Amino acid sequence: MKKSGLAGVNAGRKWRLTSEDLWGYAFIAVAMIVFCVFTVYPVISAFFTSFEEYKPLGSTFVALENYKTTFKSDLFYKSIRNTLVYTVFTVPLSLCVSFIVAIMILPFKKKVQSLFKSLYYLPAVASGVALSVVWLWIYDPLPTGLLNSLLAKFGIDNINWLGSSNTAMFSLILMALLAGHGTQIIIYLAALLGVPNSFFEAADLDGATFLQKLWYIVIPLVKPTTLFLLVTGIIGSFQVFMNAYMMTGGGPDNATTMVGLLIFNNAFKYSDYGLACAQALVLTVVIAAVSLLQFKLMGEDVEY
Repeated sequence: MKKSGLAGVNAGRKWRLTSEDLWGYAFIAVAMIVFCVFTVYPVISAFFTSFEEYKPLGSTFVALENYKTTFKSDLFYKSIRNTLVYTVFTVPLSLCVSFIVAIMILPFKKKVQSLFKSLYYLPAVASGVALSVVWLWIYDPLPTGLLNSLLAKFGIDNINWLGSSNTAMFSLILMALLAGHGTQIIIYLAALLGVPNSFFEAADLDGATFLQKLWYIVIPLVKPTTLFLLVTGIIGSFQVFMNAYMMTGGGPDNATTMVGLLIFNNAFKYSDYGLACAQALVLTVVIAAVSLLQFKLMGEDVEY
């Protein structure tokens, strides 16, 4: 009986809110309110809107018509293909470039490392619109364009980089690869600094070369970082919008229309919010499936 009484007292204390608990909930309340208002509510609202023909003064329930329209749309499948092409080229190449740069920065002292990290991270601080304006000048089809001026020195005629379906996607991919890798470089560098020196000392005793150290020590130990950057990079690439919107507007002939741009156009250009919400939810499912597949294929032997 005494034990049960003590258990009841302990249970009561366990579920009793103290002043420290209340202060903890107070501190996270603002973040939770912002998350619910700007993330949870829009997602729930988009889910219900995807089953409606949205009208400001009264929507009409249309069941699965928006989803049927989505899966019957040739433009939707073309935007998926464009997004996949953009992702396949930008994400792996960006990771490789970031990893190589981080390896090159690693031997320097901390002050020099900080200088390089600041320089590489600078484009991430700049406005995406401002960067797009700079790249529009670089890709200017006139002889005054920076890239065409450079090619003219080698006797190559002017190329309409953004106005031709043959070069528009390549131009966006090149922009993404050269616009900056600051965040990835900083994360990779932090992972490399966490590799114990004892591994390299043991490898030196065994006569391992630089490439052997890289393959058998560095790459396996930074695999969790690579997986994280790969997942977040693919998610960001599937959601790309501003580059296509600012640089090409999706043209020419929808050659650079990404899924994000298609959703934006349906919502804010054609005012078809129901269709836009349906396509956004389909994109969410695709991103979730791809992310789970990556964790399944690469995350089995990863330790965090």
